[in-house]
Amino acid sequence: MAETKVSNKNNIFQRFEVLKTNRNKRYRYNEFLVEGVRSLNEAVKNNWKIKSFLYVRNNLSDWATDMIRNVSTDMNYCLTAELMRELSGKEDTSELMAVIEMREDSLESVPLSDNPFIVLFDRPSNKGNLGTMIRSCDALGADLLIITGHAVDLYDPDVVVSAMGSFFNMPVIRISDNNALFAYVDRLKQLYPGFITVGTTAHRESPVYSADLTVPLMLMMGNETMGLNKAFKEYCDLLCTIPMSDKSYASSFNVSCAASILMYEITRQRGIR
Repeated sequence: MAETKVSNKNNIFQRFEVLKTNRNKRYRYNEFLVEGVRSLNEAVKNNWKIKSFLYVRNNLSDWATDMIRNVSTDMNYCLTAELMRELSGKEDTSELMAVIEMREDSLESVPLSDNPFIVLFDRPSNKGNLGTMIRSCDALGADLLIITGHAVDLYDPDVVVSAMGSFFNMPVIRISDNNALFAYVDRLKQLYPGFITVGTTAHRESPVYSADLTVPLMLMMGNETMGLNKAFKEYCDLLCTIPMSDKSYASSFNVSCAASILMYEITRQRGIR
C-alpha cells in the first residue's frame, strides 16, 4: 500500500488534527480519527472503510504490522514519534491510528430481528453517556440505536473511546426529522404486529417489571436534563418507570444507567442468554 511520510505539521497533519477536534470538518471530509486496539479490530471485523493508517515505522508490533499489511487502504502515513504523540489521546502513545469513513444514516439499511428491540436516545448532550448507551445496547442485544435532534457528535473521539469497541458493532443512526421517525415507526407497526413504543418517565407510572416487554418495541430514552420531549412522550404507547427506594434522596437515574436497567429487563423477559 502507498505510504506518505509526514515529518512536520503540514496540511496533511493539520487535517488529522481537525478530524480529532473539529466536528464540522469531520462531516465535511466524512471521516473520523480512531485509535485503540479494540476499536480498530472491531472496525475491521465489521467492514468499516479504513481510509488510512497512521503510525511510526519503527518498533511496530506484529498486530500493527499485520493490520497495515492486510487491510486495504487508500493511503497510509508514516509520522514522526513526536507527531504521533501529539495526535494521540492516550498517555501511552498509540502505535496505530486510523482514518475511517463515516457510514450513511439510513434507517432502512439496518436489518432487524424477527422480534425487534430498538432504542432511541433523544438529544444526548454528554459524550460519555452516548458512548455508554452504545455499549449497553450492544451488550444487551438491541437491534439498533437511534439518535434524534441536536446531539453531541456521534463520531467524537470521546464517544468512540467510551463505547469500548461496541461503536463499530452496534448500528447507530442519527435522524433529525421527527416526521421521518414517526413514519418509520408506523411502518414497523405494520410489519410487526404488536409493535409498541415505550417511553420513560421519572413520574410514578407503570413500573417497568409490570409491562410486557416481550413484544417488538422501541424504547425511548430522554435527554439527560430535559427528559423525553413532549412529541415523543405523546407518541408512546406506554410510559414506564424504574421503581426507586422510598428512602432514596435521588429522584432519577443517570440516563445511561436507566437505559441499562430497562434494557436488561427487556432481555430478562425475553429470556435472552
